[in-house]
Amino acid sequence: MTYVVNDACIKCKYTDCVEVCPVDCFYEGENMLVIHPDECIDCGVCEPECPAEAIKPDSEPGVEKWLEVNAEYAGRWPNITQKKETPPDAKDFEGQEGKFEKYFSPDPGTGD
Repeated sequence: MTYVVNDACIKCKYTDCVEVCPVDCFYEGENMLVIHPDECIDCGVCEPECPAEAIKPDSEPGVEKWLEVNAEYAGRWPNITQKKETPPDAKDFEGQEGKFEKYFSPDPGTGD
């Protein structure tokens, strides 16, 4: 089992999760984070830290797409290990449906 980040993270991009990760398996895109599935040790400490509830175990139904997205972009984006400022409009995007189709960016973030 591993944990994955889903579209609830898009445009919210809270980074509380990266601060608690003991193996630094988060990677930063322009407007979301992903977890590298081969680096995640399944400890689960990141899941309750996410205000947007965007982190789920891969054993949860319907996360197959997110496992693929996380694996693909963790190989392209820079590693992030430190908490950053939350986007000022993050609350405006919390709970929106269809964020992947509307807002996802394949561009990398800045990392650490």
